[in-house]
Amino acid sequence: MTSASASAILPDTGRYRLLGHPTDLAGHIATLGPAPLPVTRDRRWRENFVAALEASGLTGRGGAGFPAAIKLAVAHATGGGTVVVNAMEGEPASDKDKLLLIRLPHLVLDGAQLLAAACGARQVMVCVPTGREHVAGAVSVALAERLGTTHAPVPELLVRPPDRFVAGEESALVQWVETGASRPTFRPEKGQALRIGRRAALVHNAETLAHVAMIARTGPDAFRVHGLLEDPGTCLVTISGAVAQPGVVEVDRGTPLIDIANRATPMQPPRALLVGGYGGAWVGPAHFTTPYASLSLRAIGASAGVGMVVVLGPDACGLMESARIAHYLAGQSVGQCGPCVYGLPALADDMTRLAHGRVDAGLLARLDRRQREVDGRGACRHPDGAVNLVRSALHVFAADVDAHAHGAACAHRDEPTQLRFPPVPKKAAQ
Repeated sequence: MTSASASAILPDTGRYRLLGHPTDLAGHIATLGPAPLPVTRDRRWRENFVAALEASGLTGRGGAGFPAAIKLAVAHATGGGTVVVNAMEGEPASDKDKLLLIRLPHLVLDGAQLLAAACGARQVMVCVPTGREHVAGAVSVALAERLGTTHAPVPELLVRPPDRFVAGEESALVQWVETGASRPTFRPEKGQALRIGRRAALVHNAETLAHVAMIARTGPDAFRVHGLLEDPGTCLVTISGAVAQPGVVEVDRGTPLIDIANRATPMQPPRALLVGGYGGAWVGPAHFTTPYASLSLRAIGASAGVGMVVVLGPDACGLMESARIAHYLAGQSVGQCGPCVYGLPALADDMTRLAHGRVDAGLLARLDRRQREVDGRGACRHPDGAVNLVRSALHVFAADVDAHAHGAACAHRDEPTQLRFPPVPKKAAQ
């Protein structure tokens, strides 16, 4: 996979909603005009903005897929203090949010300012992890351009949380802002606002905020022209793996999975697709025509997740790649609950034994039991995602599971890098 600083925007004959706008503030304003922010506190403006956001049907593009209008209403009712731009993008195979902040930072920041005006927030905080200096540099330049202008009525601040997989989970991110510790918190699902101090924190990933900025300019109908009635709009997808042209595409929700993969020119017919991220699911050829939409993906045990499609070539071993990713996920635990601390390493070890054909009589039963012991019992969804990856691998690559379990040589096992991106750091690739 190419780095975010060089990641390709793959061509499309359709209309782009997010991609392709100028990077600098002057070009951004010349092309799109200023964000339609209220000059003063304006109840009617807020009502119209909220109505447009609700009518658009926009859902979060960071993984959870929660309706943006409901999330805004919760923050406003609590008394919004901070809009948090979640640009952590901890998935090593995801480039879409990095790309937005490098090439279209003002679109993201406009979305944050609009939400700040709508929920009464006092600041915008942009979270870019340590080590991603090319992204932080682009954000810093954009913030300097906006400083003291009418485009940034609420102060904008860049902060640098640690670069860890779980640090981008929204409760972990807010916890880091408040305490310096990136730990997910036990809390009710979405119906209760996250807080920084006594005031609400409204957390959205970069792509969601870019859509907010476009909807505010063009209206909800222009957004709903794309996608499905029940899952409208476009979304960004990072495509990588055994493809000739890895990069970021913008597609309508509901686009068949294989059509998304084909945008990056697979080098050979895919053996499987990893959809949604490392905590996502493998999808086999029988479901390649599944629409990239929430309900359709859920029906096959997958989700859009963080916006990733990884193409597995015909000569790669899905069990081997899943074992490597499972070890990476086990190493990303923050160590606060048993399912991560004990369950994930055990799950990864058993997957490695299976991938290498070192199968004892109780291995498959242990894998089944450990999935049930881990799933749904963590402080956050991190262990659930690891279980989903393993569960889907055992299903999609069932023929390989059977062959490995009976000691047959794996025809794919000698090609551990067929995904063509570094799924895990070398120290975790076991």
